[in-house]
Amino acid sequence: DDPHKPLFNRAVCGQYPPGSSINPFIAAAALTEGVITPATTIMSTGSISVPNQYNPNVVYTFHDWKAEGHGIVNVVKALAESVNTFFYTVGGGYGNNKGLGIDRMKDYLETFGFGKESGIDLMGESSGTVPDPLWKKEVLQESWGLGDTYNVSIGQGNLLVTPMQLAQGYAMLANGGMLMRPYLVKETKNADGAVVLQNSPRIMRESVIDRKNLNTIRKGLREAVLSGTAQRLKDLPVAVAGKTGTAQAGQDK
Repeated sequence: DDPHKPLFNRAVCGQYPPGSSINPFIAAAALTEGVITPATTIMSTGSISVPNQYNPNVVYTFHDWKAEGHGIVNVVKALAESVNTFFYTVGGGYGNNKGLGIDRMKDYLETFGFGKESGIDLMGESSGTVPDPLWKKEVLQESWGLGDTYNVSIGQGNLLVTPMQLAQGYAMLANGGMLMRPYLVKETKNADGAVVLQNSPRIMRESVIDRKNLNTIRKGLREAVLSGTAQRLKDLPVAVAGKTGTAQAGQDK
C-alpha cells in the first residue's frame, strides 16, 4: 500500500516517456528510409511554427529546449545536443522535408523492440506503448494530429517505454545491430544437481540497422559525451558513448 511502490519492478514494469533517449532510433529510421543522409542539415532557430490546416490564422509553435536554437544541425549534432526541432522535422516533416510520418516511425520503433515485451525471464513485464492514429481513436476517442507525430519523434506524448526496452535497444546499437533477448538466470538445477533449465544468448533480430547508418548513430552518441549533453561522462577512464533523455511527465491534481 506504500504510495512509492517499493515492490514495483520499475525496470521491466514501469512505463515512461523516454524523451530524447529515443532519438537514435528515430534517426536510424530516417537514415534507413532516406528521409535524411548524414549530410542533411536544418537550421535550428529554437522552434518551428505550423498553421492549422483548416484555419491558417491559428498557428501552433513547437519549441526546442534551447530557446535560441542550435544553428545549422546535421544528424550527428542533433544526437549530441538533443535538438528537438531536427527530430520534429525528420519525424513529422517540416518545410520541404516530408518526414517519416507516424506509420513508419511505429514500424521502426517496434522493429527496435519498443511496444512489445523484451522476453526477459521475469514476471509481469510491460510492453510499453507506441501510439498511432488507431490507438488514439480507440483509447482516447480523439483524432491524431501532426503535433502527436512531433511528440513521438522526441519521445513525448503517449509514447511509453520500459527501462529494459531502452537497455535492450542501446545494447543493439553497441553490439553492431543485433536485438538480443535479455535474461537473468543462466541455469537452474534440481536437488540432484541436474540442469533443468538453461538460458543462452538468443538473437531476436539481426542486422536491424545498416552498418553505415549505425556508425553515423554511434558517432552522434560519442559526440554527445565529447561536446554535447552527456559531457559528465567525458572524464571516465575509458571512451564511452551515451545519450541524455529528459521528458515531461505528470498528472492533473
